[in-house]
Amino acid sequence: MKKAVKIIAVILVVAVILCGATFFAAEKSSVKVKIDAASLGDEVGNKVSNINVWDMGTQFYDPKKEENNDVFEFVRYIQLMQCTGGTYERDLFKNPEDTSVLDDYDFSRLVKNCRGILSLGAKPHLKLGSVPVKFTDGYENGGFDMNAFPPDDYEVYYNYIKAMAEKLVEEFGTDELLTWRFGCMTEYENADWFKSKDGDPQKSAESYCKLYDYTAAALCDVLGDGVYIGAHSMTVTEGLWDEEIFIKHVATEKNYKTGKVGTPIKFLSASFYDTKPGKFTKGKTLSETVDYLRNTAEKYGLRDLTYGIDEGRILYGNAKGKEDDALFNRTCGDTWQAAYDARLYKTCIDKDIEYFSSWGYLTGGALSGYPIISYFVAQNTALFDGCKKVSSKTSSLKKIVGAEADCVALYDEENETLRVMLYNFKNDVDYDKAVDFKLSLNIPQFDGEEVKIIKKTVNDDCNFFDEWRDDRKKYNITDDKFNWSPDDPCIDSTVTLSDEEARSTYEAELRDRYIQCAKLTPEKLDGVVRDSLLKLNFTVGASNVVFLEISKR
Repeated sequence: MKKAVKIIAVILVVAVILCGATFFAAEKSSVKVKIDAASLGDEVGNKVSNINVWDMGTQFYDPKKEENNDVFEFVRYIQLMQCTGGTYERDLFKNPEDTSVLDDYDFSRLVKNCRGILSLGAKPHLKLGSVPVKFTDGYENGGFDMNAFPPDDYEVYYNYIKAMAEKLVEEFGTDELLTWRFGCMTEYENADWFKSKDGDPQKSAESYCKLYDYTAAALCDVLGDGVYIGAHSMTVTEGLWDEEIFIKHVATEKNYKTGKVGTPIKFLSASFYDTKPGKFTKGKTLSETVDYLRNTAEKYGLRDLTYGIDEGRILYGNAKGKEDDALFNRTCGDTWQAAYDARLYKTCIDKDIEYFSSWGYLTGGALSGYPIISYFVAQNTALFDGCKKVSSKTSSLKKIVGAEADCVALYDEENETLRVMLYNFKNDVDYDKAVDFKLSLNIPQFDGEEVKIIKKTVNDDCNFFDEWRDDRKKYNITDDKFNWSPDDPCIDSTVTLSDEEARSTYEAELRDRYIQCAKLTPEKLDGVVRDSLLKLNFTVGASNVVFLEISKR
């Protein structure tokens, strides 16, 4: 049985707050939403266009799409993290441990992965910059078991990246590679990823700026200045050194490789993690994270960059029953994650963030399995691509402490469809209060017309995870049966559900039922637009997201 929404009376309030923001108290929450499609704003892009892959491995050698849950309907880029090496297992050489030979390159693994990504209809986003072990004498594993030190000889590193680019051109052609994306490092100011050998912040910053210059030069020398290259920082929390040092360098300072002023850069991206399900990050908000990068870049004259989030969501949670253990599960399986995602995507739209890259939308990760709750939010958010912003104002009539109820509205000119996303969020996985949305829509495009309304509700009814929680108790699948957090919905992966007996139970008795649970069923409604006005009332359950598609009959 799916969870019923419980409505509990609390305190009445007197204040009405415009802008749909924070609620203070409530008997039952209700909001008024005014949507005005009379004048259209800027076009919105695909905010769910990227997926992260931690380990390049072999999963894209011969990839297969999930027939019924094809994430590549909306995913356009696969971010291959650390694809230039950093460990003996990842380094792209015939013999990674032989330091007597530094140019025995073997890029076949990278080529096979890139070819597989292209076969899926996506493009590679290659995270370069991780330094091969044999380029660093006395290398040290950082916090992620990767070489965290710079190369001893940057020219040797340059030759490696240049040879890699040449091999990719040989296989795919220059024109094709100019449609790809390239980054230099992951969280470049995170000391667990990269630092000088003595760990000095200033020297670490200089080392990274030099690494970026040599990386960019290698790509540009092969592909020309049109190559799409940028850098991924933490930014959401303080790193070993400040991102401004790097931004100022590429904008105004002497290039370590070319000797000229400035270094090519097309984008800046960041990480955005909250502390754990139900707890805000101790660092910046999503808006503050991107604002800092954008304002700093513009301060130094970089006004045409794009901005994205290259990884994020939840960093900590319940790991083997212990709160606050590092788990890196990135998502939570509860329906709460749906409203969390909707809120993120609204911020991306409001702040002109190009994309928020996910760690996968299926129970098996990037390619396989059935949908986790985030899939349905991403799938429907992707339909906003190419739509134009529509003005919306949300007035809180009755309020709940700490909750948010808000919406996004866009007009799809090509399909003559008004698209609306409503969400009911509180930073509490146990939140259980519904919100009544009273919508007043001004749609002159449909004046005098009968309209059809397709309503898609992302809630427990399309999520298997509440059944999974109940079944775990029934079958005694305790926290110690997991390699990391039981909050993680990627239960098809042995990395998550590691115990053999528990996996056997799941696969034999539970999985097929969960596949049936993880389906979103649209509801069809009718309406009439009179004097350009359409009024609708919906109750949106706790942590639920509602998508509306309104068009002429």
